[in-house]
Amino acid sequence: MRFVYEYHDADGNWFRAYGNENWPLDPDGYMAQRHASINDVSIAEDDRLFHWPQGRRPDDHPGLSELGL
Repeated sequence: MRFVYEYHDADGNWFRAYGNENWPLDPDGYMAQRHASINDVSIAEDDRLFHWPQGRRPDDHPGLSELGL
């Protein structure tokens, strides 16, 4: 699974985290292991791409490929 999210620290500095995850599942469908490669990049607040309230991405928002990520 490929992912990207944005967050800020206590001082208001913004970051974009992106990477890949692989979740082998057990026979019941639960995550048995988590393998992840995550990179954090400092971004300016004006460079943010995600502006919806906390929760899942709205259906009408461009996906990662459409955003060039």
